[in-house]
Amino acid sequence: MKGIILAGGLGTRLYPLTKVTNKHLLPVYDKPMIYYPIQSLINAGIRDILVVTGGNNAGDFLRLLGNGSEFGLEHINYTYQVGEGGIAEALGLARYFAAGDRICVVLGDNIIENNFVAAARGFLDQERGARILLREVHDPRRFGVPVFEGDRIVRIEEKPKEPRSRFAVTGIYFYDNTVFDIIGTLKPSDRGELEITDVNNAYIERGELRWDALDGWWTDAGTFESLLRANRLVSETGANKITAASPGV
Repeated sequence: MKGIILAGGLGTRLYPLTKVTNKHLLPVYDKPMIYYPIQSLINAGIRDILVVTGGNNAGDFLRLLGNGSEFGLEHINYTYQVGEGGIAEALGLARYFAAGDRICVVLGDNIIENNFVAAARGFLDQERGARILLREVHDPRRFGVPVFEGDRIVRIEEKPKEPRSRFAVTGIYFYDNTVFDIIGTLKPSDRGELEITDVNNAYIERGELRWDALDGWWTDAGTFESLLRANRLVSETGANKITAASPGV
């Protein structure tokens, strides 16, 4: 399984911090933000990693991360997203990198306390389809929110005014290679972007989406409030604390 980190966009919600740098290069406690999703993938045993970036500071990723040797990797792959076409559009750029393999996608501003090894192994046990990770949150209106019938997700609503559950879809997704065919059928949302929620709902319609609850805390770091929360959580409890027993999922 290959890993993809989506770290493009213009980071307008964090302006003026992002006036001269990419959001994912901002510090979270004692490390650049991008370090955390990289370590999360490595902790899950995923070592073939692509970083999708964009904007005017894309070259800074190469200067910061180099070939990945600081993380014990043989190399890191990079590609470039023009503009802000949405998460699903950014993921579509990874088609040739995936090369038919299953993928784990992590949004570059997502930080977790523990790891998702169990979910990665569960996904590999699936014959086909997708797997998402959920976390109960106090402000689900900011996120994609699952609607349940029993234990089954019947749809995901994007930033609903009246959430049907207290769970948020975290920015950690597992997909088989048909995800790129699904992306090819999407139409832009009202925001002019290709939405990852539409990808997940397509898998739901096919009866091929599974889910797990993420263990430990989780936060994004895409707003001033959540960036502050991420700094506080990492400084007080640490992140990516549990390491996979054996690499190479």
